[in-house]
Amino acid sequence: MKKLIIAATFGILFSVTTLLSFTAVASGPSIHLDKANNDLSDKESLKKGFKTYLNYCLGCHQLQYQRYNRTFDDLGIDKADGVANFMPTGDKVGGHILNTMPEKEAAKWFGSAPPDLTLEARLRSPDWIYTYLRSFYIDESRPFDVNNTVFKDVGMPHVLQSLQGVSTLVVHKELDEHGEEHEVSSLSPAMGGSLTAEEYDVVVRDLTNFLEYVGEPNKLERKALGYWVLAFLFFFFIISYFLKKEYWKDVH
Repeated sequence: MKKLIIAATFGILFSVTTLLSFTAVASGPSIHLDKANNDLSDKESLKKGFKTYLNYCLGCHQLQYQRYNRTFDDLGIDKADGVANFMPTGDKVGGHILNTMPEKEAAKWFGSAPPDLTLEARLRSPDWIYTYLRSFYIDESRPFDVNNTVFKDVGMPHVLQSLQGVSTLVVHKELDEHGEEHEVSSLSPAMGGSLTAEEYDVVVRDLTNFLEYVGEPNKLERKALGYWVLAFLFFFFIISYFLKKEYWKDVH
């Protein structure tokens, strides 16, 4: 029994170490990410994020693995209201959330076809999306006159610019603890948008919240079920331990 426990412990440690190493390699260079602090139980936030996605993102980015009717049910949207206010493309209520942008032409316009966003939050993380949408700045050398501190040389325009406004990249030098100079960059406060910085952050957080939901619609149910599974395994381990002692008492 002791050998089995030791082997299981080493197996778990090896798996965790491998996963962390893979994650570190896949994530690339370290980038500071702001916390999105999403709340998947906030249906109003999810509805607002859904609306923002439809108005500003769907023209280029599909959700090819998510259906309208599933979204309506999960977000508490009445079917009639959903068809009237959340289906701009006139698709069937049971259809996937798609757009009509031709992929080949899109690749010519943007350099590569805009990715599907169904699993983007799981691929990048909600914090990455939240920070990315708040990190555009003016760069006239780029095709759409903008760049991004999180995604260097980004190929998409800043579609939320009318809401946030425009920022500029400010580069200055700072001394480190050894007295050596290093360039440090930051973004100036956005100007010219229809929203304040606080209001824009709320809009982006709602959109990020919606994209996290789309990436795993049953996440809350999975986490709730997970606690029960862990509790079952804990009690099953106790029962198994005493059962083992009962069977092996004569041997020991």
